[in-house]
Amino acid sequence: MKILISDKLQEEGIKIFEENGFEVDRKFTITNDELKEQIKQYDGIVVRSRTKITAEVLSQATNLKAIGRAGVGLDNIDREKASEMGIEVLNTPEAPSITVAEFALGMMFSLARYISVADRTMHKGEWNKSQYLGYTLYGKKLGLIGFGNIAKQLATRAMALGMEVGVYSRFSAGPKAVQEAKDMGCQVYPSVEELLKDADIISLHLPATPQTENIINESTLKMMKNNAILINTARGQLIDEEALITALKEEKIGGAALDVYRKEPVDNDNLWKLEKNLILTPHIASQSKENQVAAATMIAEKMVKFLKK
Repeated sequence: MKILISDKLQEEGIKIFEENGFEVDRKFTITNDELKEQIKQYDGIVVRSRTKITAEVLSQATNLKAIGRAGVGLDNIDREKASEMGIEVLNTPEAPSITVAEFALGMMFSLARYISVADRTMHKGEWNKSQYLGYTLYGKKLGLIGFGNIAKQLATRAMALGMEVGVYSRFSAGPKAVQEAKDMGCQVYPSVEELLKDADIISLHLPATPQTENIINESTLKMMKNNAILINTARGQLIDEEALITALKEEKIGGAALDVYRKEPVDNDNLWKLEKNLILTPHIASQSKENQVAAATMIAEKMVKFLKK
């Protein structure tokens, strides 16, 4: 069987395919036009977030049996078309949990204590000690919208810091997640609105769906405390970026940290210009060496198991 690796994948994962007798093609820069021409050759394909497995691509995938996403999000794969064609879609939601939770926690520290902006001004030769009066995380309430693997890891770490944790989880795992949140000692909220009004820090942990798009918008931003901070390591579609820019400019909320965007790479000048209360990173929350290896090996093992059936 032939496997196409269309995005950069660690050798540890590729080795698993090869040791199990699969023929592997590494084409980390393949374009979608090239993919449409070549996809019919393969029994399986492994992607990250760069490659877009559209209905148009899948219509040419006459031999494809499985799509593996080395990561969590599946919004770059047309799952409806894949299901219609009987193609299995596999991912690794368990792989990045700790890595992304640690990153979100780092963003919380950076925003609460002005670490990012203080560093930038120091490199300009400025000494603005009196301008950066932050606050401690101890005793603050972290609001988690969504309660999947990453949110659970973040909740555990936040509680270890002496923070309270509130959860709204209707959009993700539903009743099971609600019970897990209660068992961990989190307060479960009946609505997003009530959580937004109560929390000092909001962290988003939802997939991008029609139901979750723009869950943070002009109206919901107004519900947040004026010193609250917002963190998004999930999907850019969850936030109305223009509404967030306005809220930050007018200091209606305390700050925001974004690792994901509606369009990547980012081309929104208004985001770049906000330095005081906005931290921007280029979709790197899951970019740790350990997580990249874990995602690669997990997706390879899942693909091998499925295709060998």
